[in-house]
Amino acid sequence: MEKERECEVAIVGGGITGTALLYMLSRYSSVRKIILLEKNRRFAEINSSSENNSQTLHFGDIETNYSFEKAKIVKEAAEMVVSYVKGRNRDLFRVTHKMVLAVGQEEVAELRDRYERFKALFPNLRLLGRKEIELLEPRVVAGREPGEEILALCSEDGYAVNFQKLSESFVLDSLKEEKEVEFLLSARVKEIRREKDFYLLVADEGLVRARAVAVAAGPHGLIFAQSLGYGTKSGILPISGGFYRAENVLRGKVYTMQVDKLPFAAIHGDPDVVDPRETRFGPTAKVLPLLERGSYRTFFDFLRTSAFTLDGVWSLLKIVSDWVILKYVIKNLAYDLPILGKWFFLRDARKIVPLLKYADLSYLRGVGGIRPQVVDTRTKKMEMGSAKIIGDKAIFNITPSPGASVCLKNAEEDAKMLVGFLGEGHRFKEDKFKEDFLAKINS
Repeated sequence: MEKERECEVAIVGGGITGTALLYMLSRYSSVRKIILLEKNRRFAEINSSSENNSQTLHFGDIETNYSFEKAKIVKEAAEMVVSYVKGRNRDLFRVTHKMVLAVGQEEVAELRDRYERFKALFPNLRLLGRKEIELLEPRVVAGREPGEEILALCSEDGYAVNFQKLSESFVLDSLKEEKEVEFLLSARVKEIRREKDFYLLVADEGLVRARAVAVAAGPHGLIFAQSLGYGTKSGILPISGGFYRAENVLRGKVYTMQVDKLPFAAIHGDPDVVDPRETRFGPTAKVLPLLERGSYRTFFDFLRTSAFTLDGVWSLLKIVSDWVILKYVIKNLAYDLPILGKWFFLRDARKIVPLLKYADLSYLRGVGGIRPQVVDTRTKKMEMGSAKIIGDKAIFNITPSPGASVCLKNAEEDAKMLVGFLGEGHRFKEDKFKEDFLAKINS
């Protein structure tokens, strides 16, 4: 007979989103019993792993595809992460300068205009001309044509975060509270069923009965949602990200101007949070019919989403047929070509470091994750930004935007929602939360 456990809230997924929610519920809510189920042997081994993302805490200051309103929201969320990591183990993060680089007259004019609109929101943001850029990042200027116009928006408050270690820190902190917290590792959830006033989770480690459930399992969340009748008009366009590396190239983060129509990051260079001597260039991006990079068994999971219904296939074809997106897809496919791929990538990377050489770059094999881009099969369009489905006492987080940077804000919102689901006798400890986060942010 399978072992059965009971709890008030079950969390499916032990990455940054799931562990942040665990921390938020254990510390700031009256929920007494929580079970977190993770299919891997450790927490945060997939997209939250330090190897599978750019390790950037996004604020919206140098992300040029963010509107003023989105930047304002993301800034508040990122500051919550900063308030948490400060004073904790320094292996969680590094502080470095960061900049977005404009190259050419058109980009420079656009960046100047953006600075005027955003400087009130980000008072520490500075405009840097060629000489100031050279002082901070000599290799960004070295070898560049003297007549080429460049400009940068720069901040000294750039955070490189090890989101895997941050996830582990959330787990350890949740155990400090006087709550019944149970972890089921190597516990793949096979099915979630609604039975009267509770959910039954069928997992490798037995059965879990929960009054409310939060799924934080990336694109797999859509499969669970659809099995319960939610999100049936959504599909997944899985975008796989990859990186090249070079040694001792950049001192901080250097981004390039974003194409508004694309939900994918423009090429940038980041110092690795584990080894600052290593600069990661990327991301490369390509469409893969997988829900986890390197896990070919998830091809069948991908087929279970509505992406391969008639509406789903038509949606994907319509999206990719857009010339801006098609050009992006073709270019990124070229990056993967043997020998030639690195030459194609080098041409784009030289927008940041003009004297970068072919021999300087090496492809980081096995590094990079899958970002699930949600597709609305009714409108035949990608849903730009976050994707979350709310059901009856259930939350399905598919793709928070921008990813791990909003983990604590997303957790706050979900924790309040879950407390509401549980009803009488449950509350969110607003005063304690404000004391820990908002007071520090405003000080």
